[in-house]
Amino acid sequence: MSDAKLYSVKMRASSEGRHISGAERIVPAKAAPATAAALVARALAHPKGAPDFVNVKLERPGEIVRVKALEVSTIEARSPEEGLDAARRLLEESGIPRVREAMELFASVHGLRGAMLVDADTLERLEPDKDRGVRVTCMDDADSASKGVSERKNHYGEAIVLATKVQNAPGIVAELCVSDDPDYVTGYVASRRFGYRRITNMKERGCADGGRIFFYRGRREDVEKTIAFLERQCVLVEDVPAVGAADPEGRFSSLRADNEEKKRSGLWRVPRTVDSPAGPFAVCGGGKLMVLSSNDYLDLANHPAVKAAAAAAAEKWGAGTGASRLVTGTQRPHVELEERLARFKGCEAALVFSTVYMANTGLVAALARKGDAVISDELNHASIIDGCRLSGAEVAIYRHGDLDEMERLLAVRRECRRRIVVSDAVFSMDGDILDLPKFVEICRRHDAFSVIDEAHATGVVGKTGRGLAEHFGCGHPDITVGTLSKALGSSGGFVASSRLVVDYLVNSARSFIFSTSPGAASVAAASAALDILEAEPWRVEALRGNVRFFLAALVKSGIEPETDSAIVPIPVGDENAAQSAAEQLSRRGFLIPAIRYPTVARGKAILRASLMCSHGRDDLERAARAIAEALGKEQEERR
Repeated sequence: MSDAKLYSVKMRASSEGRHISGAERIVPAKAAPATAAALVARALAHPKGAPDFVNVKLERPGEIVRVKALEVSTIEARSPEEGLDAARRLLEESGIPRVREAMELFASVHGLRGAMLVDADTLERLEPDKDRGVRVTCMDDADSASKGVSERKNHYGEAIVLATKVQNAPGIVAELCVSDDPDYVTGYVASRRFGYRRITNMKERGCADGGRIFFYRGRREDVEKTIAFLERQCVLVEDVPAVGAADPEGRFSSLRADNEEKKRSGLWRVPRTVDSPAGPFAVCGGGKLMVLSSNDYLDLANHPAVKAAAAAAAEKWGAGTGASRLVTGTQRPHVELEERLARFKGCEAALVFSTVYMANTGLVAALARKGDAVISDELNHASIIDGCRLSGAEVAIYRHGDLDEMERLLAVRRECRRRIVVSDAVFSMDGDILDLPKFVEICRRHDAFSVIDEAHATGVVGKTGRGLAEHFGCGHPDITVGTLSKALGSSGGFVASSRLVVDYLVNSARSFIFSTSPGAASVAAASAALDILEAEPWRVEALRGNVRFFLAALVKSGIEPETDSAIVPIPVGDENAAQSAAEQLSRRGFLIPAIRYPTVARGKAILRASLMCSHGRDDLERAARAIAEALGKEQEERR
């Protein structure tokens, strides 16, 4: 389109003489009315407040200069302090000698309607009108010149256009800018040396402070020419990158910043690809690793009978169920497994969920609502914590294992409609177990629901692996949550309780109602694993024997961990030290993960070993020595 057919549409809005908003677009004549309306709409919806005066001006621009957009890059800052530090460094890179004083001067720019123009070396102000500053006008994105504008302000594109015009003005060597929009915390430093450097965080959200400084280096008699270019020369900027193109961080900059912080603090995680089935050993990257990280405690995931049952069920029932059980119906393998689980746990009924995570979140959120109370151990699994958050009930947290405090929290909530007390049976990071007899007795005395999660207890605790009630020889809690994906070698979760509770969950647990049910293959595999567990209780005893042997081997190597289960936590503390030790162990052929925040508290990182009944004693002894050596070497390196 010919530049002669373009019009400049300018908008200025104020309230009681205070500037609120301003914008300009250079558009074809046919787009001018709609553009003017869009700019007025923007002024009326500005976060600084409603204006009492809006001026719209339409005029033909003079000679138009076309320039290429500055090269764009982004600096991610986690805080305003970090962003301002980045700005200082960029000004130094731009050749500004008195950066500290320049930043102090910048703090006085807030409220100035235009930009401050200063000598790059002396910081002397050069604008003729110090109250007004220099107002950069007559510019637009060349691409937008054929489209008009929407109501929504494009901070990103408009800033690049302005910065590009400024850097093409004679004598300008750098610009420092922060938006005065309270909802926009991004700023930038621009220079011909490095282009447009966007800084993602330069002020607190909600702060209306903002402004810009232009740094000039040249003859004083030429300042007038520079100001004339900035205020009156019409410029169209070509090849302005869109957010998500040249600046892929755009909307995702905060995610990238979070990722970088995790890497710096030793919390970064990368999934490991293995090239072998589940078992005590894995093939990874061509090497063989002894797996001391699996929850397949009884080595049933790869058992021939379990795999055969899964294959037969898939052949008969298909790979998936198609929908939730309330939509497509419940397949026979699901009913059979639930009957088996109820008998195994000594309950009237059981209900299978797609995962134990969904079982816990669905159960707690269904039982507890506004007006109810949930009492929860501080070290409960994340799925229990999330269920508490979803419930809308009052949540009270007691110190880990402190059942006396648990009782006090119950006692002061007598007026709540329904009270639920929930705890892990075996705590997944510490490996210790709940005092179930006392837990159940307190709950019954206070007329509260008792709920335990036996994900790490089923197949591990108790003479035949039936869990805490068998271990202690006591009564069952009101509700037991369990998993099919650990000792039973399959996938899925379940709740075992009375028929009343199970029927309630079928009609109230959103994670059951609105989720596709697990496929028949995993359900049949779990049933086959239960058959093996009941027929071969020696697996449970072999597992406990391996735990005792491994603990003794660790003690002999100078490490004294404690556990009541198949989980052996080895304290390290520092996240980076734990990760370094885990990497050293991996290089030596042992897969033992470093468990770090948020799974455990900050500064409380551990190496978490979990044992299987099929681990060999010689291998366990080698692993114990390797752990001690890795931790010792890490300590030496850190010293």
